[in-house]
Amino acid sequence: MIETGYAIGVIAAMALITFALRALPFVASRWLQRHDVVRRLGQFLPLAIMTLLLLHAIVGSAREHAGGPWPELLSAGLAALLQWRSRNPLLSIVAGTGLYVLLRNLGLT
Repeated sequence: MIETGYAIGVIAAMALITFALRALPFVASRWLQRHDVVRRLGQFLPLAIMTLLLLHAIVGSAREHAGGPWPELLSAGLAALLQWRSRNPLLSIVAGTGLYVLLRNLGLT
């Protein structure tokens, strides 16, 4: 059986490390804002992550269905076109998702 003092010490150490890891970005925010590399990453990284997530979702969904990647590609294309033209993320997301659900449920592709 584990000693009570040892268990409490381990839990306290884990809590301290978790708190420190969560607080670190806030403590270091002034230092991070002054560096050019961090600023450049802040401009580039969100778009790169969203692109990778979108590609992963499209490829994963396309592999699950025998009809091919057409519903995913059409939906992503519509969302990209609407975002480019209207600059309204909510409209792009709703329209792209709606088209995807419509194409998959009606079996049009």
